[in-house]
Amino acid sequence: MSRNKCFAAIDLGTNSCRLLIANQHKKYLFSEAYSVKLGEGMYEHMKFTPEAIERGLECFYKLKQIMDRFHIVKTRAIATASCRMAKNAQEFIDKVYHESMIKLEVIDGYEEARLNLKGALEHVCGKTEYVVLYDLGGGSTEITLATNTKDPKIIHTISIPWGARNASEAFDLVEYEPEKAQKLHDEIARYANDFVKDSHLKEIKDKVCFVATSSTPLRYVSMIEKFGKYDRDKADGHVIQCKDIDAQIEGVYKLTRAQMMENLYIGQKRSSIFTAACVIFKTIYDCLGAKEITASLKSAKDGIVSELIDEYYKEHNRENNGQINKISQRNPRTPSIDRSR
Repeated sequence: MSRNKCFAAIDLGTNSCRLLIANQHKKYLFSEAYSVKLGEGMYEHMKFTPEAIERGLECFYKLKQIMDRFHIVKTRAIATASCRMAKNAQEFIDKVYHESMIKLEVIDGYEEARLNLKGALEHVCGKTEYVVLYDLGGGSTEITLATNTKDPKIIHTISIPWGARNASEAFDLVEYEPEKAQKLHDEIARYANDFVKDSHLKEIKDKVCFVATSSTPLRYVSMIEKFGKYDRDKADGHVIQCKDIDAQIEGVYKLTRAQMMENLYIGQKRSSIFTAACVIFKTIYDCLGAKEITASLKSAKDGIVSELIDEYYKEHNRENNGQINKISQRNPRTPSIDRSR
């Protein structure tokens, strides 16, 4: 096998688009997240705005240029909540393909949870018997209970149709306002409490660890550990106490939009949605009864790349075995001579 065979994963969310490229040895060669804000302005009419579509197309044009620098042999590009909801999603998907020749696959909440689970367990695998993983996105939030094993089995999962982007627009929650925050809290708590009940989480609470993906927990780590700025790579894998997250959230609630824009842990791109993200994130860990959380940079994109490489090796081995069988059929072995007579 050539040394330069590469595999690419694209994860298009409501707010960000992530690209990960690795070689056949699962060494990461390129990893970046781009702020596309595909779901910005979508909530009112449940359609992507022309401006959002243009940002998305520009992003995929850029991704194609980056991918062309590598010898990509397999790619999987997924789209999640916003493309599940938008009435003009297919129009956008067709334009992406025309612009970049990248075929977007809209996946459901279960597949999104499965891929996130496969990517995120690196830091906690085997630490406890079970794991609860939750991924706070821009347009949805997935919560999953699974076995904490190398090949995790999903026991129960839900997809909450609220994320930082669409919740901030629907609840008009950019700067903290108690009444609006309470309405969002009540909405999220309804789903989270149903998850706790239906998964029988309380019965196994002493055998569970909690993992959270997305930038939100990584930003909390950066704040708590006083990195001086948001550093996703440095924050990856850190375990943080929920009481310490509470203290950071209380501080965020006191900030104006302008102050959030200047904050090195939040920044301009996140300033309009971070308050809603805080409300959702805290509501979920309170409902789950979590005391500490492992923040994970690894998510669906990492799960995709891992599966693409595994599939490639399986196909390669099948081809080799097929060639060997063909050669054996063309050149049958000479029967051994019985010399006992």
